[in-house]
Amino acid sequence: MQITTTFRHMEQSDALKSYVEEKLERVKKYIDEPVVAQSYMTVEKIRHIVEITLTAKGVTIKASEATNDMYASIDAVVDKIERQLRRYKERLKGHKPSTDVRAKEGKRTIVQAESLEQQQTPVVIKTESISIKPMSVDEAVMQMDLMHKDFLVFTDDSSENINVIYRRKDGNYGLIEPNRG
Repeated sequence: MQITTTFRHMEQSDALKSYVEEKLERVKKYIDEPVVAQSYMTVEKIRHIVEITLTAKGVTIKASEATNDMYASIDAVVDKIERQLRRYKERLKGHKPSTDVRAKEGKRTIVQAESLEQQQTPVVIKTESISIKPMSVDEAVMQMDLMHKDFLVFTDDSSENINVIYRRKDGNYGLIEPNRG
């Protein structure tokens, strides 16, 4: 497991770094190797915030927790990730794994629009390349929930079309499929 630790607004601590590494060893039983973990530790006044992002085989899991003690925050965030992984693994038991390795590359662009009086067209402020993994609609919903995102672009493993799944305001999900015809 490759673990990167970033400290914000605090001194670097080898004890905290090794504590995170020790706690993250617990999640290895839920996810196949290789696993890349990024941990961010921040101190804001009296709040000690820990955010951890795990990435393995196309699955990304993100969790954060804030308490008055950094060690308690680490424990809480690792527990949260462990619960998410357990739930993800239980959901996967009912799904047939996709043996297809036809992941496509796509780009995600973030646009910032200034006031309409100043500028008529939005300006691209960030472009990011993403991998569009073939999966079923159920897998896409699980992945979106694990990443705490409002939408996800994916390739439907049965039709090979690029689809978008999104969270509706009423709590349900919407699916955008291309119309070939």
